[in-house]
Amino acid sequence: MRREPEERINESAINAWQLSAHLFAIIPLLVTIAAFILAYYVDFIPYWIGMILTVVTLLEWGVTAFFIPKLRWRRWRYQIYDQEIYIQHGILIVTRTVVPMIRVQHVDTQQGPILKKYGLSTLEISTAATTHEIPALLEEDAADLRDQISELARVEQDDV
Repeated sequence: MRREPEERINESAINAWQLSAHLFAIIPLLVTIAAFILAYYVDFIPYWIGMILTVVTLLEWGVTAFFIPKLRWRRWRYQIYDQEIYIQHGILIVTRTVVPMIRVQHVDTQQGPILKKYGLSTLEISTAATTHEIPALLEEDAADLRDQISELARVEQDDV
């Protein structure tokens, strides 16, 4: 059996994922507030619906903002070899992907506002079938990996 990849994504990924979870928690919070407002003004909507939504919202917020990002960071690993890219991620379902260099069509780095706040970028590796991502790398590391993979893929395609 193949050894586990050794490279990890940047630890600031935890903070970026927590910030994303806090921002996405606003939506169920607004739905919960709307349920209480409707229960106040409309007689046929009981208050217990708002209470249940409150419990569900707080549980979802706590799990996605404080528990999942740390677990997700621990599970994300990757390794770049001369012939392939090995990616492993997943909490309950662990996905191990090997991308042969010969299949790489292009490599991109991507950075949204949350990743930019922490100086991180996502590396996207495209093949004919799909796109693979290595999230939350330092900007310099992502650029270096992009150039390294591009060079290795070019060498592999020249050999064909």
